[in-house]
Amino acid sequence: MRKSEVDVLIIGAGPSGSVAAAYLHQQGCKVKVVEKNSFPRFVIGESLLPRCMEHFEEVGLLKALNDFGFEEKHGARFMKEGVVCHFDFSKKHTDGWNWTWQVPRADFDKVLTDTLQEKGVDISFQQEVIAVEFDEDGCSRTQIKGVDGVIQEISAKFVIDSSGFGRVLPRLLGLEKPSSLAVHSSMFTHVVDKNRPQGNEGTLITFDVVRDDSWIWVIPFSNGITSLGFVGPTEYLESLEGSVEARWQQLLGHSDYYYDRFKDTPPLFKPYEIKNYSKAVTKLYGNGFVLTGNSAEFLDPVFSSGVTFATESALQAGKLVAKQLSGAPVNWQQDYKEYIERGVDVFRTYVKEWYTGNLQKIFFHSKENPMIKRQICAVLAGYVWDESNPFVKNHHRLVKTVAHIVDLETASPS
Repeated sequence: MRKSEVDVLIIGAGPSGSVAAAYLHQQGCKVKVVEKNSFPRFVIGESLLPRCMEHFEEVGLLKALNDFGFEEKHGARFMKEGVVCHFDFSKKHTDGWNWTWQVPRADFDKVLTDTLQEKGVDISFQQEVIAVEFDEDGCSRTQIKGVDGVIQEISAKFVIDSSGFGRVLPRLLGLEKPSSLAVHSSMFTHVVDKNRPQGNEGTLITFDVVRDDSWIWVIPFSNGITSLGFVGPTEYLESLEGSVEARWQQLLGHSDYYYDRFKDTPPLFKPYEIKNYSKAVTKLYGNGFVLTGNSAEFLDPVFSSGVTFATESALQAGKLVAKQLSGAPVNWQQDYKEYIERGVDVFRTYVKEWYTGNLQKIFFHSKENPMIKRQICAVLAGYVWDESNPFVKNHHRLVKTVAHIVDLETASPS
C-alpha cells in the first residue's frame, strides 16, 4: 500500500473544500484534497449569497470566478398568488457585497479546482475515502480507494471534511442525527430556456410559492440554461403517481406564472430527487477533524444558504487549523462551533418561519416597512452574524412578532 504524509487532508473539492484548501495553501501548509467524483460533475446548490464573495476574495479565487462570466445575482424575487416581494441586495441593513452569482455548479466548481491546481494545490479526483483512524494526538491515517481499486493511505495532522452530501466523517464516525426541521424533499432538473424573456425578467432568480408548504425555484444561468426545482413535504411528493417525467410535469403545473414558459421544454436530464434533505450532526469538530458545509448540516434550499455556510465554515476552519498547526492554542468550541451555530440558528429560524407561514405573511403583506425589509434583506444576503441587525440579534422572536402585527393589521377594518 502506497503511503504519504500531509499537514491537512481535505475531503471534497466543492466550494467548501476549495476555500479551505486555498487558505491553507496561502499559509504554507502541505494540503491534499481528495474528491470522489471527476470534475466537471452535476451538483445542486446553484444560487450564492453576497456574503460568500468575501470568502472567495480573501483566498484569491474571486478573479478566476469573475472572469468566467456567470450570471450576476443582485437580489431575489418571491411570488405568491400574484403578489411579488423583491429583495434588492443593494438595499440592505449590513454593509457588504451587493451582488453574487447564479451558477451551474459543474462549471463553477471546475473553475475553483482548476485555479487551485494552477496555484500548486494537490487534488486527486475519483478517490473515495473508505476508512479513517485518529490517534490520541489527533493525527490520522485515512485510506482512499481509486476507481482502479488501488488503496492508498494518507497520514495527516488534521482532516477537514468538506464532502457535502457525501457526509464522509459523519458516516464513518457515527455522527449523524435527525434534523429539527420539517421533512421535505425536492425534485429538480435543467432546461434549455428557449422562451426566456429579454432583460431583467429573464435573469431573475425566483421562488414561486405554489402551496403554503411548497414552492418552485427558477434560476437562470448565463449560458441559456435554467435550473428548475420543486420543494415540498416528502409525503406530498411521494403521493404522486407515474414516471419521474410525468410527476415532474405535474409539479411544474402548479406554477401559473411559469408553466407556459417551461411546459414544452424537455428536461436536459431525468429529474433528480432528494428525499428528506435536511441533515444534522452530533458535533462539528473533534480531536484532529472538523466538519464544514453540508457535511455538517443542511437546512433548506429556500434561502440559498448552503454554499455560503459551506465557504464561511471552510474559511473559519482553515484559519483555526493553520493556527493550531503553528502551535498556537485554539478554542474550537468558541471560535468554530459556537460561531458557526450562531449563523445557522438565524437561518434555521427563517426556514422554520417560512413553513409556519409567518415569514410569508411579512413578505407578501401589502404594507411594506422599508426598515424591516432592509434588515431581512441583510439576512437573505448571508450577513447572519451582524448583531447590529435586530432580525439577526432577535431572530427567535422578531419574525413571530412582526407576523402577529401583520395579522392584526389584516384583521382591522381599513
